[in-house]
Amino acid sequence: MGIAAGIDRARIEQIVREIVLAQVGGPAGKPNLVVSVSARHVHLTDQDVETLFGAGHKLTVAKDLYQDGFFAAEESVMVVGPRRRMLPTVRILGPTRPESQVELAFTDGISLGIDLPVRVSGDIAGTPGCVLVGPKGVVELKQGVIRAERHVHMGPADAQHYGVKDKDRMKLRVQSSCTTTFEDCLVRVGKRIKLEVHLDTDEGNACDIDHAASVTLLRQ
Repeated sequence: MGIAAGIDRARIEQIVREIVLAQVGGPAGKPNLVVSVSARHVHLTDQDVETLFGAGHKLTVAKDLYQDGFFAAEESVMVVGPRRRMLPTVRILGPTRPESQVELAFTDGISLGIDLPVRVSGDIAGTPGCVLVGPKGVVELKQGVIRAERHVHMGPADAQHYGVKDKDRMKLRVQSSCTTTFEDCLVRVGKRIKLEVHLDTDEGNACDIDHAASVTLLRQ
């Protein structure tokens, strides 16, 4: 079964938009804060990649993401929800994972007819499922469709700078035409990780992140 044709190519190419905003005017040595807007995307297991795209298929890198080792793939799939509602072309992010997962914004869930739970990426137990359609096959996910909880990635040095630890909560203030403060941003600390906040498209649009004058990360 093939992917539906005639999709707006600009929308497809913007599945993962990265908005990089350097904090200006801070003291020397202040971390460079990046805010990335992550649009709907899919993570796949090796087995599901082969089912959807053919035996032996490997994901092809289209664009490297901000975090080293992660990428947006050339490949995309159709995501089908209840009553055959669908999102025709959803980008796959690599590398592959132990479990397949679909990350959507709230409005995507409305379009698909799925009541999306807000979860940390990887925490998919008891979540809704969907059907994935690729050029070579179909995968039925019993679970794994979520709205990713807003979060901030950082390394140990950044955590020390902000005075936080893994699984703490922070606030992100976005100064723009729609100045907004996002609370309860989950802190995720790891080695060799760059400082980066992830919002979904609904959150990015709500605060007009494209035209933000500044972004500030605050302890909660």
